[in-house]
Amino acid sequence: MSERRYAILGTGALGGFYGAKLQKAGLDVHFLLRSDYEYVSKSGLVIESKDGDFALTQVNAYNDVEKMPQCDVVVVALKTTQNHLLPQMLPPVVKDDGVVLVLQNGLAVEEEVAKIVDRVSIIGGLCFLCSNKVGQGHIRHLDYGQITLGEYVTGYNPAGITEKMRQIADDFMNAGISIELTEDLLLGRWKKLVWNIPYNGLSVVLNARTDELMAYEHTRNLAEQLMYEVAAGAKSCDRIIPDSFIQMMLDYTVKMKPYRTSMKIDYDERRPLEVEAIFGNPLRKAQAAGVNLPQIRCIYQQIKFLDTRNR
Repeated sequence: MSERRYAILGTGALGGFYGAKLQKAGLDVHFLLRSDYEYVSKSGLVIESKDGDFALTQVNAYNDVEKMPQCDVVVVALKTTQNHLLPQMLPPVVKDDGVVLVLQNGLAVEEEVAKIVDRVSIIGGLCFLCSNKVGQGHIRHLDYGQITLGEYVTGYNPAGITEKMRQIADDFMNAGISIELTEDLLLGRWKKLVWNIPYNGLSVVLNARTDELMAYEHTRNLAEQLMYEVAAGAKSCDRIIPDSFIQMMLDYTVKMKPYRTSMKIDYDERRPLEVEAIFGNPLRKAQAAGVNLPQIRCIYQQIKFLDTRNR
């Protein structure tokens, strides 16, 4: 059994699901919560999952990082719109020589973490997960769940497969979570954007679920064009995404259960949208390399407007 102690910063659809799976497998897990703190500290967490439902009647719940023990692995599962809180959150809870595992969408999120903590390893995790929080301490896992892990080094140079990555992969796999390891985190992040940019963006702009977007020729074509533009952005950073990967993402989405994306849920709930991490940062990276991504820029500007007006 692993001796590693885990902290979950952000116990929502993603952090709550993975953290609960780790605790169920016998790991020592500590959860930071905000609105659900009172409820979860008394009643625990309920996971409804296509892989089997379960409940944790007792969890280590906190509403303040200062009260949490120092942990070997700190999982950042907040929305990137909360990243301004990380300078207060991370230093108290991560051990020297520990790991910050960033399970967030978008590009350049590890760079932000590297400015806050040193003497730690930073690992990025790309989650292909359909999961929603449906009530206090209640998470519904609909589909998928795989995480791709890659270690961050300055400048996003490929870091290879490190020992820390293997250790965390073992813990997650023992908890029944499918893991892939990548030697190149930057390529992994661009590949994740192949899905996130079209479907998060179009779901908000067009007020549609994934199945609706794929059911019509025009929106399906638009999603595909956006994917090819993401690949052009990746190429501006010397990362190649093959056409076969784009086709695979389109096929995946056709087969996926009807899904309201996380950005659409945030929009419907009038929460701030992850516009900069998912759209703004990739646009700026490509622009710095002299590459224009006009369709992504169009979606970015529309979502900036909708996000501002919505709030």
